[in-house]
Amino acid sequence: MITDPWFYAVAVPAVLLMGLGKSGFLGGFGALATPLMALAVPVPQAAAIMLPLLLVMDATGLQQLWRERDRALIAHLLPAGLAGTVVGTAVFGLLPASTLAGVVGALTLLFLLQRGLFPPRADRPRPPRWVGWLAALTSGFTSFVAHAGSPPISAYVLPMRLPPVVFSATMAVFFAAVNLSKWVPYAWLGLIDGRNLTTSLVLLPLAPLGVWLGVWALRRIRPTWFYRVAYAGMFLTGCKLLWDGVT
Repeated sequence: MITDPWFYAVAVPAVLLMGLGKSGFLGGFGALATPLMALAVPVPQAAAIMLPLLLVMDATGLQQLWRERDRALIAHLLPAGLAGTVVGTAVFGLLPASTLAGVVGALTLLFLLQRGLFPPRADRPRPPRWVGWLAALTSGFTSFVAHAGSPPISAYVLPMRLPPVVFSATMAVFFAAVNLSKWVPYAWLGLIDGRNLTTSLVLLPLAPLGVWLGVWALRRIRPTWFYRVAYAGMFLTGCKLLWDGVT
């Protein structure tokens, strides 16, 4: 078990932040959790410690939001998301985590710039289906290597302006399946060991707490503020990931 106090100083807020993100209340902020924890341990170890916690968060989120999911959207996006985890398994360790972080951060900020210059209109059609497939593939890949899958998939789904609860429920189901698919590859890559699992167990009580708090707030927040918070989260995540890529 990790005993360094500095690790827990960053790990505790990271787990709570991920829980709030998994609820959908602070959607974009969840991708900051692994980079935050990586201030104290290497990125692969941070990802390994976070994985069991994500499974608990997913179970909590599904219990709270399962019935509000968009089934058609999940059927469209999930196969590509799972394919992304296969790609992540194949190239894990070949690409520096900082390079991947920088690319995801830049794409996130470019999306937000496009949203600012060309805001969505009610009469504008949904993005093409192939864009959703590509976003889900990228999301599965970045989720596998750094648990940073939220920005790519959010860039596709947020402009649809789904009701906040439907958006959050759909993302909960998508990432629950993606995270569950990562367990065997993580073990095969040697990331699941006794030290990391014991550390995850110590942090485990915090996992459902963040989700419960987020779902409570989600059902009370107005849609306008929900999307403002979501885009703010994507902006901060994009800046942090881009910074990780260039430093």
